[in-house]
Amino acid sequence: MQIETEGSKSPADVFISQSPGATGYLLGKGRLAALPADVVERVPAEFRGDGAEWVGVSGRVRVLAYNTDDVKPADLPDSVLDLTDPKYKGRVGVAPTNGSFQDFVTGMRSLIGDDETLAWLEGMVANDVRTYPNNVAIIEAIQRGEVPFGLVNHYYNERAKAEDPGTPTENHLFADGDPGTMILVTTAAVLDSSDHTDDATRLVEFLLSKEAQEYFAAETFEYPLAAGVKPAIEDLPALDSIAAPHIDLSDLGGGLQRTREMIRDSGLERA
Repeated sequence: MQIETEGSKSPADVFISQSPGATGYLLGKGRLAALPADVVERVPAEFRGDGAEWVGVSGRVRVLAYNTDDVKPADLPDSVLDLTDPKYKGRVGVAPTNGSFQDFVTGMRSLIGDDETLAWLEGMVANDVRTYPNNVAIIEAIQRGEVPFGLVNHYYNERAKAEDPGTPTENHLFADGDPGTMILVTTAAVLDSSDHTDDATRLVEFLLSKEAQEYFAAETFEYPLAAGVKPAIEDLPALDSIAAPHIDLSDLGGGLQRTREMIRDSGLERA
């Protein structure tokens, strides 16, 4: 990571990352300064660092997107772990080099352990999973009928529906507490090496302002996290109604390197 290489001489003041794993990695290296309590307390406790070193500014839910022309409701799995079943052979798309997928795998490791997670990764490869460079490519593949299912962040399909209301795609939430229905956040933090701490903190405050939170909701279709701002999409499930498994987002960074190794070792990047 560039910031780690630059060390105390980094010209950056604020670190904003779509991947909480990257933020957790810098936290583990002691590179993040504590934010004021009145800033971080604008979001729920599960979406901020225990020591106020980072705060979530928007959220996304991991889902199974699917093609409604090809998939019947009875074909939707209860668990992401079910996707290794032969009936899904060659029918699922993933993006193994994507940060959110890697955070999801790291979260899965914390929930079910390394052995079961590696077995799932290897099972997906054995089940002829299709790999794509990113979530957009997965949604496009689902739209054109190349694959009927894909593991993505919820907002990619919401964007597709906004651009084309007739797109035959929907999001599926797995059963309550399933690793597949994980909530990840975009984080903001101030680096401990910043020479402009006050200005850096004000930028983080702005990202939690009503103006910025409404932008995230309306333009990116992510979940706003600051209290008092609602999602812009009417049919989007309320974030507090989603029974996602509990994971400590700060811990994701510590396992990120091992997760990447497991993904490579499973053969998923070559699938």
